[in-house]
Amino acid sequence: MIATKQSASAIDKFMQMVEKHNPAQPEFYQAVYEVALAVIPFIEEHPEYKKANILERMIEPERILIFRVPWMDDAGNFRVNRGYRVQMNNAIGPYKGGLRFHPDVTLSVLKFLAFEQVFKNSLTTLPIGGGKGGSDFDPKGKSDNEVMRFCQSFMIELFRHIGKDTDIPAGDIGVGSREIGYLFGQFKRLKNEFNGVLTGKGYAYGGSLIRPEATGYGLLFFVDEMLKTKGETIKGKRVVISGSGNVAQYAIEKTLAFGGIPITASDSNGFIYDHQGIDTHKLAYLLDLKNNRRGRISEYAEAFGCPYFEGQKPWKIPCDVALPCAIQNELDEEDAKKLVANGCKLVAEGANMPSTPKAIEVLQKNRLLYAPGKASNAGGVAASGLEMSQNSIRMYWTREEVEGRLRVIMEMIHEQCIRYGKNADGSVDYVKGANIAGFVRVADAMLAEGHV
Repeated sequence: MIATKQSASAIDKFMQMVEKHNPAQPEFYQAVYEVALAVIPFIEEHPEYKKANILERMIEPERILIFRVPWMDDAGNFRVNRGYRVQMNNAIGPYKGGLRFHPDVTLSVLKFLAFEQVFKNSLTTLPIGGGKGGSDFDPKGKSDNEVMRFCQSFMIELFRHIGKDTDIPAGDIGVGSREIGYLFGQFKRLKNEFNGVLTGKGYAYGGSLIRPEATGYGLLFFVDEMLKTKGETIKGKRVVISGSGNVAQYAIEKTLAFGGIPITASDSNGFIYDHQGIDTHKLAYLLDLKNNRRGRISEYAEAFGCPYFEGQKPWKIPCDVALPCAIQNELDEEDAKKLVANGCKLVAEGANMPSTPKAIEVLQKNRLLYAPGKASNAGGVAASGLEMSQNSIRMYWTREEVEGRLRVIMEMIHEQCIRYGKNADGSVDYVKGANIAGFVRVADAMLAEGHV
């Protein structure tokens, strides 16, 4: 998305301020810049936001917590990691956002994720603010006991800063059902309370049906709405998907349910290309491989006799739809050019900020339908909000009820993107639409609440 000449100077000045006050935080700059491109021209036309310096206030976290996490490995060695919680904005509700355990976690990464979360949560129309947290701890290769000891130590510090009406963490990369269980158990032990302070819990102790599937399902619900604007459906379309974790797995499942043909999956070592399509039998193998055996995607290629591309990304494979579902900045300018050259018509993000700014520019210049993650992957936090509601009323909804509510939320997000992103020629700029829609709800709340 290209800024107008009128607003370019204001955007440049704003970004200079951001970089000066947040040194050496490239991921955070990228997230803020994407928002600034859409929102600053909008603010120029709405003096009430400009006068109150709403965007300047919005990029400043309300609170950042950084703490030591000591733990002991199975060999009896003392280990230490760094823990974080970024409480970004609670203008429309308590802080809400995941915990990420990954060696690449830094303050910059978590600030970008927390900032994105503010807009994403606003788009869901649920009463939840934005936050994010995690640690540079790597759960890969660790025993269950090591992960449990780390999670318990992490929660010993975090528990005093969170609560069902204050801050409700969830899972993210490296934090699945195992980690959430250990974290919740320690919170319950420390507080002597059983409440919905964490989402993504197991169904037996307060979790919601389809919460694990929600981000992938929501992504496909959003894609379906995008295609409807062109009078098309997913049926028969070849879909390239990156990742093989939670989001990718259920994006594959829902692609199949819609009649699409998922043809790739990946992990940090490479990707597989199943030209016949990943069917339900193969998906069951993939789920067991990744969720139970914690194996590598190359084992899928060996099991089903399909090509495996070590150290590569799947964007060179011809497709109709591309769904980046792995990690930030996985789709760059050259990847975007390959997608365009190979006839891709739609890109929707299942991960957080997986496309670089140059990649987005290429996709939009070539008039592909492109949806940013704050809109298209909001299904996960939407289902977390639904889990919070069920915890509050001490009741479980059926699978059909939760999925129905999730679909309605994704349709509402799409409607907001149309409202603020529709161009004069009838096309839709989903980046502009998502960012302005997310901004307006939070900004109006901040104006109403005063200078706090």
